[in-house]
Amino acid sequence: MPVNETLSQYSDLSYTTAVAVYVLSMILLLVEQSFGAKGRIAAQRTRERARQLVGSGAPAEGASELPELTPPPVAEPPAPRGRAERFGRMGVALMVLGALLHLAALVLRGVATSRVPWGNMYEYIMAVCLIAVVTWLVVMRRSPVRHLTSFVLLPVVILMFIGGTMLYAVAAPVQPALQSYWLIIHVAAAIIASGVFLVPGVASIFYLIRARHDRDPAKFARFAPRLPETDVLDRIAYRTTVFAFPVFTFGVLCGAVWAEAAWGRFWGWDPKETVAFIAWVIYAAYLHSRATAGWRGSRAAWINVIGFSATVFNLFFVNLVTSGLHSYAGVS
Repeated sequence: MPVNETLSQYSDLSYTTAVAVYVLSMILLLVEQSFGAKGRIAAQRTRERARQLVGSGAPAEGASELPELTPPPVAEPPAPRGRAERFGRMGVALMVLGALLHLAALVLRGVATSRVPWGNMYEYIMAVCLIAVVTWLVVMRRSPVRHLTSFVLLPVVILMFIGGTMLYAVAAPVQPALQSYWLIIHVAAAIIASGVFLVPGVASIFYLIRARHDRDPAKFARFAPRLPETDVLDRIAYRTTVFAFPVFTFGVLCGAVWAEAAWGRFWGWDPKETVAFIAWVIYAAYLHSRATAGWRGSRAAWINVIGFSATVFNLFFVNLVTSGLHSYAGVS
């Protein structure tokens, strides 16, 4: 079918606008990260002081001195909602707007080409980044990690910039080898898994920084105290990996079935197949070590970081440098 050039142009415009909105969101969230830390630290000290006063039997500040009475419990004072937090909320709102524009760019690309919008590297990276953004929005609703959002948006913006410049491909029908319903199933699973894996990768890197600071306060003294506690970062990394790993496994199995239908064998140790298998083994080792050996510290975080590195290596180096049966990058 002919390509709808008008919708394709609208898709490119939405993509570019989404990147610009993500950058603005990142700037606002960096403002909160930089100037909101003092407020969070001050509130934490106030809460600790209130606990100490109540725990020692002293009356709360502002209460009457009645030694014979047990002082009432003191509610923890909320963190001050200053200008920095308003910037953070604006940044999240812009991030949601960017995600909607991002989604519009993907949908318009698919409608313009009358196919699923992940037939080349440009579209694949667009979809992976969208999944990563949506995953982080879900994580933010469940954990107090909003001030880390700029560090998640940074790799997203870099990937989208690379995709929109060096890897951009004009809207067109997919190659004959990809004209299969397995493109919908296999690649969609790979996109979801890769996008979600970005979140535990970033969380594990922050875990290692925070854990190093907790062991030696002189290390990362200016940055690490602003990070969440290690148990929060560990929980985010573990839960997102638990979600992504079965999807990744399903994608690998679907790829094997597609390979048998297209090439007459389930597995041929093609470069992309090999690196995907290595990444699968690494993530399986991470989950297995957490479940059996009880690894919840730096060792587990290192395994997750290595798995994320293998995923990124498979995305760029294998697709763009090596040659194999999966060489469908579509770079023009």
